[in-house]
Amino acid sequence: MTDLIIERLGRTEVWELNRPRSRNALTPALVSDLAAALGTAETSGTRVVVISGRGPSFCAGADLGHLLRCAETGASPRPFLRSICDLTLAMETSPVVFVAAVHGHAVAGGFEAALACDMVFAATGTLIGDGHVKRDLVPGGGSSVRMENRLGWGRARMLALSGKLVPAEALESIGWITAVVPAEDLRRQALAAAEELGEVPADAQRRFKRLLTPDRSITETALTRELDMFDEHWRSRDVAAALRRFLH
Repeated sequence: MTDLIIERLGRTEVWELNRPRSRNALTPALVSDLAAALGTAETSGTRVVVISGRGPSFCAGADLGHLLRCAETGASPRPFLRSICDLTLAMETSPVVFVAAVHGHAVAGGFEAALACDMVFAATGTLIGDGHVKRDLVPGGGSSVRMENRLGWGRARMLALSGKLVPAEALESIGWITAVVPAEDLRRQALAAAEELGEVPADAQRRFKRLLTPDRSITETALTRELDMFDEHWRSRDVAAALRRFLH
């Protein structure tokens, strides 16, 4: 069974995360599949990608089992987190337009993936947030880099420093989420937006997206700073014990 299901609908691709038993938690293999899919999309005439998740949640973030194995074996998770940063940066700077269709939970790495998208649709009642501090972790996929720009200073600080999750409706009211819709309408609404986005002239759209996107070198520097802070925290804590408490 593949961890990523790709469906082509005209100029749109639908990417469905397919690890429902783990709430579509990100593994090295899944991140690699997503990066490969992006490379293919950029060379195949795809205009819009809709990212969704199978099962009860969009994405619960990085696979904590993988992080626990890193902690127990003394391996650094930084290469894995670097791959998530590289993926979100590639999405953000890609000529392809990304639409997230989130439901259930979009937490930690799932939240970070949504932050890298150009548009976000959410099912009613979806819980969204960074959540890292509640797991005794700091982010490593771009939360600190993108939250304030997307959500505003006050909301970003609250979600970052409390680790709380908020309903999608609260983030629609501040303008980050495009629309909150009934769960049964989520796919249809996201695909309708994708169709509309795919109808405008590609070159003008691509250049306008570049204007809307922060300079890549600035973002790369900020992502490296986030990873450095993750490393500092990882080395200073008994992360394995914290992860075991959270998992059990």
